Amino acid sequence: MSLQPRTVLITGSSSGIGRAIAERLLDKGHRVVGFARDHEKFQPETPAYVPETVDMTQPEEVAAAVNRVLEGWPEFDAVISNAGVGSIGSLEEFSFRQIQEAMEINLLSHLYLSRAVVPHLRKRGRGDLIFMGSEASRSGAQKGSLYCAAKFGLRGLAQSLRQECARSGVRVMAVHPGMVRTPFFDRLGFEPGPSEDNAIRPEDVAEVVETMLGLPPGTVMDEVDLSPLKKVMMGKNKGS
Repeated sequence: MSLQPRTVLITGSSSGIGRAIAERLLDKGHRVVGFARDHEKFQPETPAYVPETVDMTQPEEVAAAVNRVLEGWPEFDAVISNAGVGSIGSLEEFSFRQIQEAMEINLLSHLYLSRAVVPHLRKRGRGDLIFMGSEASRSGAQKGSLYCAAKFGLRGLAQSLRQECARSGVRVMAVHPGMVRTPFFDRLGFEPGPSEDNAIRPEDVAEVVETMLGLPPGTVMDEVDLSPLKKVMMGKNKGS
């Protein structure tokens, strides 16, 4: 599939799935504007990658960063809303402040970004907005109340915007991966099993995103579910 060069905004571009998407799109000749708090982990040596330091939980920062993108690259017409963190545990394990912080990054940041970019995309009369959801948006799970609440909300946002934006030629889509072998699990007490079929590669998610961006304008992949062939979770050795 040949995809014409585009300018793509990716949040959470410095690691994990966001980084894999950025690397794939850069390799295919696209310009990537990466939003992240810290760009030290990913500094590709190409002028096609434009790093923007942004705290996605701060609406004023998000709006200002999007405005800078509009000033520099008004042709941008694709957004991958990917920022997020793992928030796994029984609800009573989280303080009220931790609940607020988790919802800010896992749900509110996507709302802030959408509010900032959708008017531009609708005005252009075309564009793509892809949300990185999760299998946690499909059903509630033990120790997943906080994370599932955010991902259920994100899925609802994607479905609603899909209907709001279709008449403007803007496609709104979502990807719902299961366990992906990324630093997402660094802060958690468990991780996928060691076999290749126990977790998805971030490169596989990136390939799906590229496919979604390359679809004919009148076709939309509303939601794509990805999961490892064999779901195996392992507790981490705290003594290691």
